Amino acid sequence: MSILGWIFFGLITGWVASKIVNSEGEGCFLNIALGLAGAVVGGLMFSLLGEPLSWHFSLKSMFVAILGAVIVLFLYHAVTGRRTLR
Repeated sequence: MSILGWIFFGLITGWVASKIVNSEGEGCFLNIALGLAGAVVGGLMFSLLGEPLSWHFSLKSMFVAILGAVIVLFLYHAVTGRRTLR
């Protein structure tokens, strides 16, 4: 996947995760960062469970990235002291 593909993927997954955790969203750049960090965290979690890593776009990779982004977003809110799940 190209750099623009990764940025778009991060934006979509970060936006979905921020809507799950917080109804207001986080903003464009933070959504991209959360989505990319979530893809890394989700990929590491699933690889520890024995699932093979996939570096191309699929619904499975989108689900893994959203799950990882939700975890990253909960940690982000815990560190910054913001409320979640309004």
